[in-house]
Amino acid sequence: MSSVKNVLKDNYNSMLLRDFLKSRIKDSGFSHVDISKMPTGTRVTLHVTRPGIVIGKKGSGIKALTTRLEHDFDLKNPQISVIEITKPELSPNVMCNRLASHIERGIAFRRATMWTIQQIMEKGAMGVQITISGKLRGDRSSFEKHSAGILPRSGNHADSIVDEDIAHVKTPMGLVGIQIKIAKKEKVKEEIKYIVENEDEKTDNNKKLNQSENPNKSTVHEKQNQKSMKNKE
Repeated sequence: MSSVKNVLKDNYNSMLLRDFLKSRIKDSGFSHVDISKMPTGTRVTLHVTRPGIVIGKKGSGIKALTTRLEHDFDLKNPQISVIEITKPELSPNVMCNRLASHIERGIAFRRATMWTIQQIMEKGAMGVQITISGKLRGDRSSFEKHSAGILPRSGNHADSIVDEDIAHVKTPMGLVGIQIKIAKKEKVKEEIKYIVENEDEKTDNNKKLNQSENPNKSTVHEKQNQKSMKNKE
């Protein structure tokens, strides 16, 4: 098998694994998974909001999940570690699942969307955009976009500081799709501040150079001022 086919197979298996984990450990606030191959096996790092649900009593949940990953997804000696997310409101995966659960319980989609935007912005996000599409109010499908703050939509910042995720929820009217984009302040590079600091240093250096080139300039001005004061007297 060529290297290209191996890469495609690994990407396909990782996609199936993420879909499986989203449904299996949904109650734990699953965000994302990191998979890295090692000589001793495969390291699987789960990022969740409630690690206790994944671990289970005396590690029973981890053991069951390890055997499932080894047999169903052909992972060699999987070593699972669980990391707790400190700010789940800034994770689009977690917030997609929360918004989907609100809509599934029968809460109006617009009210649930406003709640979600408020929670995200209160935790320090730079901007957020939520798009909901499907049969929202009747038989005809439609979509709505709600946003707050600053959200880059193109360029390097749109790729580096914006995270997004998509979720689907079944309602009596049909399937509803949810897309959440979150821009994080922590990922923004302070390029403007760096330029301003350099300009301040240039102005200070120019002042020093002027003083070094004309050291007697200030004394000459003082003597002229003194002479003018004497003539006035």
